[in-house]
Amino acid sequence: MSDIVQRWSDHLRRDRRRSTHTVRAYVATAERLMSFLRVHHGGAPDLTKVEAADLRAYLASRRGDGIGNVSTARELSAVRGFLKFAGGDAAVPRVKGPRVRKSLPRPVSPDEVIALAEDVADQAKEPWIAARDWAILLLLYGAGLRIGEALGLAGDILPIGETMPVTGKRQKTRIVPVLPEVRAAIEAYAHICPYSVAKGEPLFRGARGGPLEPGMVRRAVQAARTRLNLSDRTTPHALRHSFASHLLARGADLRSLQELLGHASLSSTQVYTAVDAAYLLDVYRTAHPRA
Repeated sequence: MSDIVQRWSDHLRRDRRRSTHTVRAYVATAERLMSFLRVHHGGAPDLTKVEAADLRAYLASRRGDGIGNVSTARELSAVRGFLKFAGGDAAVPRVKGPRVRKSLPRPVSPDEVIALAEDVADQAKEPWIAARDWAILLLLYGAGLRIGEALGLAGDILPIGETMPVTGKRQKTRIVPVLPEVRAAIEAYAHICPYSVAKGEPLFRGARGGPLEPGMVRRAVQAARTRLNLSDRTTPHALRHSFASHLLARGADLRSLQELLGHASLSSTQVYTAVDAAYLLDVYRTAHPRA
């Protein structure tokens, strides 16, 4: 890793407080750009003199790798941030990104959430793993946590009261309410877990005792949705979307929802107003005799 990329990595992690996943992705983009420019220019690139044609050529090469509009837009965003860090605003040429169609998150019905959680738990090889998976999926839907937030919980939250602290993006902590059913599921898992869930240690453990990886949960959900013939959009993150959509449909205001979800900006929460409208339109089209 070159010195500038290393400093970019340190800046993202220390100053911008980005997640490990985001830092890894942004650093990989910076390294790809540096490698491309070395070949494109035939030598070590001067990041203060990158032109729009250079970026268009880079994005074209990434298109050749098979990435779509969404990934291209993310790549361009990461490149802009890196070039601005390396040489200031003057070093960032103006390049228009691809048009990305904004897709609305599709809520999962409460019955489907329970069916999904039950199916995942039924496939577990040991009772404590079944209890763990049941608790995690109820936590995602019942408290609106991101998968990384749920798996980042430590034994410090035990015993659980009516609320618990959750550390989200950029290390910001928020307080979320805990439903009795969710609290009971977590405590039941902690009671039979064969590994320590003491303070400072991961709450949710893998089969061998290490911290549980998000990929394990995603794969389990993917297998369950196939068995249950659910939509491909039924993912762990869709449970968080469902939490937000169902609260909004039942009268929650956007500001409160913003706090519960840990969104830095209200604009991130406002997407759920469209989700609710889309959901109601689906109900209308399905149920109304004149629809």
